[in-house]
Amino acid sequence: MNPFLLETILHWVAVGFYVAATILLAHALLWNHPQRTRWGLWLAISGLLPHAAALIVRWIEVGHGPYMMKYEVLSSNAWIAIVMLLVVIWRRPAWAGLALVALPASILMVGLGLLTSPEARSLPPTLRSIWLVFHILFTKLAVGAFLLSFAAAVILLRKLKGASSRFLERFPAPEVLDASMVRFVGFGFVFWSTTIIAGAIWANQSWGRYWGWDPIETWSLVTWLCYGTLLHLRLFYRLGPRTTAWITLACFGVSILTAFIFPFLIPSLHSAYFQ
Repeated sequence: MNPFLLETILHWVAVGFYVAATILLAHALLWNHPQRTRWGLWLAISGLLPHAAALIVRWIEVGHGPYMMKYEVLSSNAWIAIVMLLVVIWRRPAWAGLALVALPASILMVGLGLLTSPEARSLPPTLRSIWLVFHILFTKLAVGAFLLSFAAAVILLRKLKGASSRFLERFPAPEVLDASMVRFVGFGFVFWSTTIIAGAIWANQSWGRYWGWDPIETWSLVTWLCYGTLLHLRLFYRLGPRTTAWITLACFGVSILTAFIFPFLIPSLHSAYFQ
């Protein structure tokens, strides 16, 4: 079988599992069926297997990791986001409702990837660096953490507004949601900081300078400043839960622009690799 056809089939199988998991989790959480929540999570785990197999097939066929084409970047980002989601739910079962935000976002990423061109492209010399691997890995971890902070912020705002439903009752008290949201932001901030550092070292190896004010570099710095400002305000000025949640949503919007929109739209050294 053609490897590209095989990976496409595996991706669609994974999407099928993720869609089924989302539907089952929505039914379980809204109608209070804990047993079906576990089934939904197992469906999501089952989807990770063909998804991982598709990424491995792609890696073997093209000879490089999933960090060059839109197709590869979106798919691998979705895989890591779902893994992080399941790790959080494994540690905190009461947070299963986060899946209703993170899973649809991941399905959208995989779907968008499948709609782009899956053509193979040889790896340029500037991408043959271990520092690029670190740069990409920590970007994906940061985006996953920011996605979880976004989900926590949405649910926290609903609770603070006084909304009541079976779904919301399954989550912890607003104080716990608030603390967890800030922790997710903190984890993402650390990962994003490492992303910038590794990217600077890679840039020096590839282009002979650590920083060149490339548009994506600039927006990465803007994202780092946004989240850094949020943490600073929270820790030193006792920012309240509601304000923290709203700023978290705004910061997430900036991070999405930086990681998923601008690299594909703004001409830059970075975007050259994602065309």
